[in-house]
Amino acid sequence: MNTSFIKGNLLTGCASSLILLSAMAASQSVLAHGFLEVPPSRALLCQKGENKNCGQAQYEPQSTGETYKGFPNGVGGAPLQGPIDGKIASGGHAMFSALDAQSATRWHLTEIKDRNIAFQWQYTAAHPATKHEYFITRDGWNANEALKRSSFDSTPFCTVDGGDQLPVAGAPHNCVIPDSKTGHHVILAVWTVGDTANAFYDPADVNILAEAALPGGWQPVGSIAPATQLLVGDKVKARAFSATGESAQYSVEITIANAEEGKAENWSFKLAEAINSAHPLIRAGVRDEDGNITPVKGTNRLYAQQESGVSRYEVQLDMKEDTNASMEISSLQPEYVLDNGRVSMAFTAQTNRRINLEATLFDEKNKQVGVVSQTVGEGSTGLNLDVRSAPGAHTLTLVGTTEDGRTTRQDTQSVTLTGEGAGVEYDFVFPEGISDYTAGTKVLQPKTDEVFECKPFPYSGYCKQYTPTANAFEPGVGASWQSAWDKL
Repeated sequence: MNTSFIKGNLLTGCASSLILLSAMAASQSVLAHGFLEVPPSRALLCQKGENKNCGQAQYEPQSTGETYKGFPNGVGGAPLQGPIDGKIASGGHAMFSALDAQSATRWHLTEIKDRNIAFQWQYTAAHPATKHEYFITRDGWNANEALKRSSFDSTPFCTVDGGDQLPVAGAPHNCVIPDSKTGHHVILAVWTVGDTANAFYDPADVNILAEAALPGGWQPVGSIAPATQLLVGDKVKARAFSATGESAQYSVEITIANAEEGKAENWSFKLAEAINSAHPLIRAGVRDEDGNITPVKGTNRLYAQQESGVSRYEVQLDMKEDTNASMEISSLQPEYVLDNGRVSMAFTAQTNRRINLEATLFDEKNKQVGVVSQTVGEGSTGLNLDVRSAPGAHTLTLVGTTEDGRTTRQDTQSVTLTGEGAGVEYDFVFPEGISDYTAGTKVLQPKTDEVFECKPFPYSGYCKQYTPTANAFEPGVGASWQSAWDKL
């Protein structure tokens, strides 16, 4: 009996020790948490809603990717450790396995426009850091295969010694992205914890747009990307900026002298030539295999020497009004006949430019009862305005803006609607103006062609509770619409 008692105590003691050791291991695991904030990690963008279908990661971006240290080659000659191939983003934890999905379109890409990058971490429970390392996918990697060791360059492009000290949230890790890396890549940020066996593996999905530095000290500082045709008298200015503001001495302006120069590809070429003539420390053009930078008719890149202090350029268009642009309503009938409150009102817009049009019909109370938008070319264009209103005097307003945005024209004409009204007036066509819905607001539900009135308080608050994915209170349609609305 005594022996059995002792044996039982020994077993209990062993079990207690195992539980204690397990608890200690667990506490080490859960106390060290953090995530890459700049650029945002895959898991952080799940929390922000940029990435979808992320599982538990959207609630715990600080906990993802934690597993053994030793990527990619093990620790101190020990067997291969670190995350399992194919499970690098999740750290092998089932609750975060959604992060291991990988394709060319699966994740939101953060644009990287400067190869000089300052990585920043946030720590919800910091432990001493042995080091932070930054790996990047190899040249020619397959964006449609699960991430594994062979997806990445075998050595980090940047390492920051942690000195086994507590890391500081937001402290920048200044690194330089290799020149060969452009376009879609994955940066694997690794925080190796000093007092546990673990590290955090945090992938960031990026689109590297920054140009590589050129031989001879030339640094990319912007581009002239022409997209708009200009008119005689228009001006284009390349505005130079340094760390302290605009550098007027390196800014260059040209004026369009004739129609040929106004073509987009031609004014870009003219501006690039003017920049190259004005400043030996600035170059505009396209580089060749030998590093020479020559202007082209099209998009020209801008480069600067460090001693200029120029860090970026902005291209500013100063476009004068197109005084010859015209637009007017034509072929508008003085009267249109309603049928049960509805009519398709046909008329014509006459333009001499390519123009973005918006036609709006207002009733006697200036309530919008019909609208149509359309981009039209030069000449006569037929428009049809679907109207729901009551008989009476109405106002048709046609607003047109030239496609280059430089000129706006407006024409307003009166029109009378006769015939049969719909019988029930309304304030809005659902869900237009939803933020203004209060008790007594009447809305037309276009899905059912019925009018509904918002119930009195305290039910009136439900009238505003609508999104395309949460539509329980949508009048006449949602599962709980009767809690918010009365049908008229």
